Amino acid sequence: MKAEDTISIDLAGKTSIADYMVVTSGRSDRHVTSVADRVVKDLEKAGVKRIRVEGAKQGDWVLIDAGDVIIHVFKPEVRGFYNLEKMWSGSPDARRPS
Repeated sequence: MKAEDTISIDLAGKTSIADYMVVTSGRSDRHVTSVADRVVKDLEKAGVKRIRVEGAKQGDWVLIDAGDVIIHVFKPEVRGFYNLEKMWSGSPDARRPS
């Protein structure tokens, strides 16, 4: 689906909500929604149960809760605003890969 700037954050020792967080970007509302839909289908195909999805109707940020892994799919400007990489990395200088 050509998601952009995908990173994985190890949450071990930082929270009990999940083991990993994946953050990625789509270029438009439609792209964000398409990437999120594909992730959900792939998770279902892999046998993951009880997947919860929030924000798919708006399309600027979709959260997929797959239990041990939380996936955020953002439009770039929304991703920059929330800057989850900085919040969860434990480093004040965290930056996304280019």
